Amino acid sequence: MEYPAACNAMETLLVHRDVAPLWLPRIQEELVSLKVTILADARAMKYLEPENATAATPEDWGREFGDLVIAIKVVDGVGEAIRHINQHGSRHTDTIVTEDDETFQRFFTEVGSAGVFRNVSTRFADGFRYGFGAEVGISTGKLHPRGPVGLDGLVTYKYKMEGSGHVVSSYVGKDARPFLHRPVRH
Repeated sequence: MEYPAACNAMETLLVHRDVAPLWLPRIQEELVSLKVTILADARAMKYLEPENATAATPEDWGREFGDLVIAIKVVDGVGEAIRHINQHGSRHTDTIVTEDDETFQRFFTEVGSAGVFRNVSTRFADGFRYGFGAEVGISTGKLHPRGPVGLDGLVTYKYKMEGSGHVVSSYVGKDARPFLHRPVRH
């Protein structure tokens, strides 16, 4: 709730069916006190006060609300949660609240996001917090850069080589010439 417009703010809460009856009323009470709009699937609505929650639409899954809005869904287990995240998530950052190491390892391995956390806020996904200096962008692709992007993540390399008719064959085999590497100043 600290800064809901941030790209690392939580938009969706997936709750395991076994804890939904106990936790959803508590979560709703806290969210309502913070003036958060709650959108929920049919299973979650069974545990929420209807005057303080609205039925979620298919378009609500995967939306970046950028506001005090949350979509809540009840899932049967970590497998369903992973499938939902991989289908509807932004690939930015996802976190799981669990005490079980095996469950976390599965979550970490199978969720396709740049940041996969355990028992911490997604708001920790930030270039400054990662030690990159000022964050200048974000990438949710799977190739460099990925996740929060600092200045180094925006820099590409250019290779400079000078010679006078050199050929690769001179540098391989028994009598190969040695490579001489020299740092280039920027």
